[in-house]
Amino acid sequence: MWSADGWKEYELLDCGGGERLERWGEHILVRPDPQAIWDRGGHPLWKKPDAVYHRSDKGGGRWEIFHLPESWHIHYKDLTFQIKPMSFKHTGVFPEQAANWDFIRRQVAERKKKKPVNVLNLFAYTGGATLAAASAGASVCHVDASKGMVAWARENARLSGLGEAPIRYIVDDCKKFIQREVRRGRKYDAIIMDPPSYGRGPSGEIWKFEESIAPFLQLCMEVLTDDPLFVIINSYTTGISPSVPVYLLGMTMARRYGGEVEGGELLLPVSQTGLGLPCGHTSRWIAR
Repeated sequence: MWSADGWKEYELLDCGGGERLERWGEHILVRPDPQAIWDRGGHPLWKKPDAVYHRSDKGGGRWEIFHLPESWHIHYKDLTFQIKPMSFKHTGVFPEQAANWDFIRRQVAERKKKKPVNVLNLFAYTGGATLAAASAGASVCHVDASKGMVAWARENARLSGLGEAPIRYIVDDCKKFIQREVRRGRKYDAIIMDPPSYGRGPSGEIWKFEESIAPFLQLCMEVLTDDPLFVIINSYTTGISPSVPVYLLGMTMARRYGGEVEGGELLLPVSQTGLGLPCGHTSRWIAR
């Protein structure tokens, strides 16, 4: 298990009753979380949120906003992120991923002492992992099918002082992009992927994590260099054990390149109770 315990401006104050109470900078949000099945810890700010996301029985939900700007900024170490309430309860950052950002920075910085590092970030969202890699000196290719998310990632890079960093932003279906990269013969030293549980490609292609991830990983291996650094697979898919992508990386990456595979849950420390809230899981293949 990895705990994202390096935050100063984000804090999981309390959780329970299917919700989490969070501090995002100066603003207090209440959002649903199906993992928090225990009772609340009794934090007084449950009664004074700036905004609450209410789920709908018909799917989705809505924000009830009391005192909240349209957007604001928070920092993780030297990185800056624009935050704003979005549909489906999101804010533009998954704070538990900071545990991966620290790992990425360490890996890139160490390899960069010997030679350049080229990183591919797939399903890259608003670019947390992209910024982590770029801030450590990597060249990054950032790929996401959403034009809006890619624009948001560019803004986060600008806010973080990485506006001129060697980051290539691509709006495309990740599978089709990789297929073109294979034909071009382009190679990468590290791959990060955060694929959805379910999705549709631009031509109606169906993505289901449990059916699609194995062949997609095999495809991605075709764009790795002969001396790769790491591969990360994130998953928020209900019903998929953290062991599954670990086994998958072992049967593919470790079998071909050696190295080590590790995996586990990503946790957010809960200030009120001292517990760690599980927030999906990550699996890593690491060169040794």
